[in-house]
Amino acid sequence: MFGENDIVRSHQQRIEMIGSAVLFCFAVLLARLWYLQIYKGQVHFRYSLENRLRKEAIPAPRGMIYSRDNVLLVHNVPRFDVVVTPQYLQNRDMTLERLAEILGMGADQVEGILQRKSRQAKYRPVTVKKNISMKEVAIIETENAKMPGVSVVEFISREYKDKDVGSHLLGYISEISRPQMLRLRERDAFDYKLGDFIGQGGIEEIMDLELRGKDGHRFVEVDARGRMRKYVEGGEGGLFQNIRNVEAEPGRNVRLTIDRDLQIAAYRALEGKVGGAVAVDVRTGEVLAMVSRPSFNPTRFSRGISQEYWSSLVDDENKPLRDKTIQEHYAPGSTFKTVTAIAALEEGVIDAGTLVNCKGSFRLGRRTFHCWKQHGHGNVNLVKSIRESCDVYYYKVATMLDIDVLAKYARAFGFGTKTGVNLSRETFGLVPTKEWKRQRNGEEWVKGETLSCAIGQSFVLATPLQLAMGYAALANGGRLHRPKIIKEVFLDSGRTVRSMEPEVVGEVELSPETLRLVRRGLWEAVNTSKGTAWWQRSRGAEMAGKTGTSQVVSFSAENLFSKCEEKPYRHRHHGLFVAFAPFEDPRIAVSAVVEHGCHGSSAAAPIVRDVVEAYMRKRPPGGGGRLAGGRGP
Repeated sequence: MFGENDIVRSHQQRIEMIGSAVLFCFAVLLARLWYLQIYKGQVHFRYSLENRLRKEAIPAPRGMIYSRDNVLLVHNVPRFDVVVTPQYLQNRDMTLERLAEILGMGADQVEGILQRKSRQAKYRPVTVKKNISMKEVAIIETENAKMPGVSVVEFISREYKDKDVGSHLLGYISEISRPQMLRLRERDAFDYKLGDFIGQGGIEEIMDLELRGKDGHRFVEVDARGRMRKYVEGGEGGLFQNIRNVEAEPGRNVRLTIDRDLQIAAYRALEGKVGGAVAVDVRTGEVLAMVSRPSFNPTRFSRGISQEYWSSLVDDENKPLRDKTIQEHYAPGSTFKTVTAIAALEEGVIDAGTLVNCKGSFRLGRRTFHCWKQHGHGNVNLVKSIRESCDVYYYKVATMLDIDVLAKYARAFGFGTKTGVNLSRETFGLVPTKEWKRQRNGEEWVKGETLSCAIGQSFVLATPLQLAMGYAALANGGRLHRPKIIKEVFLDSGRTVRSMEPEVVGEVELSPETLRLVRRGLWEAVNTSKGTAWWQRSRGAEMAGKTGTSQVVSFSAENLFSKCEEKPYRHRHHGLFVAFAPFEDPRIAVSAVVEHGCHGSSAAAPIVRDVVEAYMRKRPPGGGGRLAGGRGP
């Protein structure tokens, strides 16, 4: 049996054990409190502040885009979006029903938008409708207290002054996609995040880092329902002394080489047509105009494009989203004959007196090659061959030229390779060689193929920009420039950050006699009654240029001379024209391509003429270059 002392001793042991356990628990509790309140106190204090504060991004104003004459082409306007933050929704059904009523939507539509974003964190706002009206903004702000979780967010939207004019050149902005962001981060561009709007195509894309600036942020004190109470000034002392608001840094402005008046002239001249036009300064390589039609309105992209509008662009068989000046290439047709003429003259194959009798066709082996003029041009020399665009003359010349020699001169004038213009998605065009065909088809070159290439058909392909740059080199005596679109980058203060200088990328060494003969032929093509572009001569200054017709499909001999306009639209030839002006002191070169326009003289030449006249009205000859009606070369 236990004695009284034994019982007391056992109870004392239990008390000590329980006391030790209680003390241990208190020690653990105190240690945890010390860890949370002291060691991690600042961290949790910051968390509590963040629950009390909302960090709002301040989008950086995107830089402006100006023409060479300092005319504003692209600027910013405010846009308002309504967002819902699920975390703060109190009476969800009632709030969403009232919001839908204000926005003119169905409550199920709003609910559907939220459901599609249900996997993201509840504290992240969901955009319900973009670009709401000022009336909708006023109603939502007035009823904000009754709709916790609903707010209006201001964004900066892009406004393109001339809408569809030059939209391919300027580009547009839209929200960045995840694949785009990953690609940019692979290039060490870590400033991009989901939700950002970035440049897509044209100047907006290639100058995006310069234009976009740096976003800032500010802190807003909110109540338990997420409603704003006041803006918090950084470093104001007290609880918010460590809070720092950061001002947005505006993007840099860009001045282009583009002349707005010439852009509008080219756009209007292309009305109702499918194609493109390019104008360049022959002395510097500056691009003065660059227009593709059909076009689109880039402003609609920055405001949130509708599915209907997007579908209308994607489904259009004329491809309004493609820039036909650099992304499409065409058989240059007779505009390429100048290259063939230069190659033959420089190689000594022909001279000014070489005559070819054109009876309307030329036979090589078992194949007959036809001239565009069914009954022929009679005896033809070089100047007449350019003036009247005689095909047979160039068929005969091609029998004496190797395709690789012709390719050498074509490449010297910039054909078959990218021009290096500072725009994305430029195509190469094509100048064929024997090796190219061997690698492509595993076949040897056939002499008859040289005849087709000599008149700009068959494998030869060129973009309107390549044509303009090639003729600019012909006009300036052989200097091939890299096309320049950006003139300078500057700040709002006016300080120039970066300016672009003309860049010569090639020099074509031509004899003075070659230049004289070819340029005379181009002058007569426009300024004499037998010239193929006689009816489209400019009233502002003497142009020298060349028409071209690019066959889309092959026709049998009996259908070759049928009226082009009577053929199915997709079987009609493309029309081309390239010219420079004024003749004696060339300053501008212009090319135009009209898809399925049938003839260069009727479809493309009027476009070039209108652009040249718009240029000469602004920059009339001051002694260099004669007005129309002069004596000629």
